Amino acid sequence: MTEKTIRVFIADDHAIVRAGLKQILAEERDIVVAGEAETGLDAGRLVGKARPHVMLLDISLPDRNGIEVLKQIKKDKPELAVLMLSMHREDQYAIRALKAGAAGYLTKQSAPRELVTAIRQVAGGQKYVSAALAQTLASQVGADHEAAPHEGLSDREYQTLTMIASGRTVSEIAQELKLSVKTVSEYRARLLVKMQLKTSAELTTYAIRNGLVD
Repeated sequence: MTEKTIRVFIADDHAIVRAGLKQILAEERDIVVAGEAETGLDAGRLVGKARPHVMLLDISLPDRNGIEVLKQIKKDKPELAVLMLSMHREDQYAIRALKAGAAGYLTKQSAPRELVTAIRQVAGGQKYVSAALAQTLASQVGADHEAAPHEGLSDREYQTLTMIASGRTVSEIAQELKLSVKTVSEYRARLLVKMQLKTSAELTTYAIRNGLVD
């Protein structure tokens, strides 16, 4: 391999997704998959050994929120370009991810060529965002932009908000995130206070009105 080869590390909990990504990247002569992980813990543990230039990181990991993993990765390896991959639309998580240090954000519905382009772009030290997201970011540059209530939530609180708004119960959220029901209930209570809302129904209405859920 030449010095120009881009080493990529994949962190995604679905084996079929990792296999698909590896198949796409295997067709590129300048990109090689140097390692993979299915949990946030494994990602933090294995990424150092893989020595990648770019990390593809899923937002929804079974043990930790992807943005929490991103923050830890950037703290340990600030030079590593992290490209977030998610099933969620850009307007749900992209800006939060970029603020946390991501080099770019792609939905899993993106075309394979867009993925390859994004990898090459962030490997070269640039940011990668879609035209639609670039417009959203530009609209927030002005001094008159007023932060929406959900923008002040922690990553876990925001994740809890979107899951409640998607119809999941506290017990279901706890099971999916591998947290206790008490912990999820505390997240729910805190986000209700921060957003000055009283019920899950009000949270759902807010999330739908602001395009936070599909």
